Amino acid sequence: MPRLLFLAMILLGVAVVPHQASALSCERPAFQGSSTNTRLTSLFTHYGNDNDRLDDWTGADGTYSLRLPGGKELWVFSDTFLGQVNPDGSRPPTHEEGGTTAFLNNSFAVERHGRLVTIHDGTAEAPKAVMPPRDGKHWYWAGDATLAGGVVEVTYQEYERFGAGAWDWRRHRNVVARFSPGRLRRPLSVHPLPSVRGVAWAAGLHRDGRHTYVYGVEDHGSTKYMHVARVEGRSLLGRWEYLTAAGAWSAHEADSGRVMDGVANEYSVSRVGDAYLLITHDTTEALSARIVAYTSCTPYGPFTGKTVVHTTPETGGNIFTYNAHAHPEIREGGKLVISYNVNSFVDTDHYRDVTIYRPRFVNLSFRS
Repeated sequence: MPRLLFLAMILLGVAVVPHQASALSCERPAFQGSSTNTRLTSLFTHYGNDNDRLDDWTGADGTYSLRLPGGKELWVFSDTFLGQVNPDGSRPPTHEEGGTTAFLNNSFAVERHGRLVTIHDGTAEAPKAVMPPRDGKHWYWAGDATLAGGVVEVTYQEYERFGAGAWDWRRHRNVVARFSPGRLRRPLSVHPLPSVRGVAWAAGLHRDGRHTYVYGVEDHGSTKYMHVARVEGRSLLGRWEYLTAAGAWSAHEADSGRVMDGVANEYSVSRVGDAYLLITHDTTEALSARIVAYTSCTPYGPFTGKTVVHTTPETGGNIFTYNAHAHPEIREGGKLVISYNVNSFVDTDHYRDVTIYRPRFVNLSFRS
């Protein structure tokens, strides 16, 4: 690196840390196969279909997870259907369409000893999102979550509507909401996260060493770029650093560089052996059914060795799948558990068949 560039980077607040990935060696895990995770698939199928309560979960997307104190598992969802399921496997329309199904832009479910409980604010008759919007033109979709000092921190992207058209909405900013593990119905506090670069931060989080790595998406529709930031410690309220295109760490979000393209709006980076595994839907092709893995010797790349690890059987016709990511705290038989979301371009499909708008769970086997 030229000396003048080195000095300029210091003056501009750029941490001059060489991008060591190319110099590091690690044993990259070899993919062996995928299979349905029958436990989680059965758990959510049974819970979604039972009518023991009429204000609980019948389908959602997003599907992040976090291990809570005491062994509970927090499931973090974005758009969520609450209500009943008819004997024929359909659900009534939403309240706004004259039916009895509640629709929230975000919710939680807590799993303990193989049982699920839905968490929402409001009442059973009038449920509200756990992360409430500021007004009728804004809403929040969830990102990944972490546990910091006994407090649950859940990231959200705030969206806003600016017109009457079906696609007249845009992402506004990133925030983190802090919740008490014993009081998840509403946040203790909400804090802004970096938002000036146009990156949706917290598509995934990964704790490694003394840092929490924060993975983001710069979304240009058909092309989506990966960005990486990090914060010291577990809380996202600390001082952020951003990986630049040159492989250094900068204190300024504007310096955040594109690491690679082809990632989805939700993805994950997990430790497998002594390597790091990036799991994402393949967005290099439109509406892809392929879930792919890349590996790296560092949590910030470069990620190489693209490998198809699962092809979603639901994809086709009106149905599409998206936003695969891992749940590394859930290890069953040494396998890495991933989930992905299923949706339809035809809105009435969500009422005709409740199974469409539910996550799928898959086990991935690797030899490291």
